[in-house]
Amino acid sequence: MSRMSPNALHRALTLPGDPVLRPLPRQVAVLLEELNAPPRLAAHLRAVHDVAHQLADWAEQHYPQLDFDRHAVLFGAATHDIGKVLHPEELSRPGSEHEEAGHDLLIARGVTEELAQFARSHASWNAPGISTDDLLVSVADKIWKGKRVTDLEQLLIDRLAEAGHQRPWEAFMALDEFLNHIAHDAERRLAFQAEHPVTLGIGERPTH
Repeated sequence: MSRMSPNALHRALTLPGDPVLRPLPRQVAVLLEELNAPPRLAAHLRAVHDVAHQLADWAEQHYPQLDFDRHAVLFGAATHDIGKVLHPEELSRPGSEHEEAGHDLLIARGVTEELAQFARSHASWNAPGISTDDLLVSVADKIWKGKRVTDLEQLLIDRLAEAGHQRPWEAFMALDEFLNHIAHDAERRLAFQAEHPVTLGIGERPTH
């Protein structure tokens, strides 16, 4: 088996993608390089972060009264699966060990609890006390690949309807139309992620 280029992680962090994906926040990109993160994880985080960016833009435009922290949502989307650095097997099969591990890793790196908690909460969107920020990250983590989760979306619809003084069906129609638009590019985002290897080759180091 041929080894990957030593620039595999760098490419995952910098290639434009198709559709073009926004770069991760610099703080997150540096952290992934310091951790020798799997290139596929970096590609995945970019895809989810980009979709979260679009979702935040849409919410601000159509529901300006919706109470959420844009910075927290984007950071949460950019780091939600960072625990897979420690559990890379969960890049290719289901597993939840990365959730608590990711939270603890971020805390150890000086990230505040308010931002680190997304690594633990992104798969627990039905837990009591879930915030709108959590819901936005969780929706982004599903719709980037075109997956629709009715119960999750209903929780966000309820928040949108309240903020926009709408009936629930009106908020449903608005969100459904937007998520369909996002899902249109799901196969291309999945293809971008699949282009990047799960692991670095032996002895490789990321390019800083």
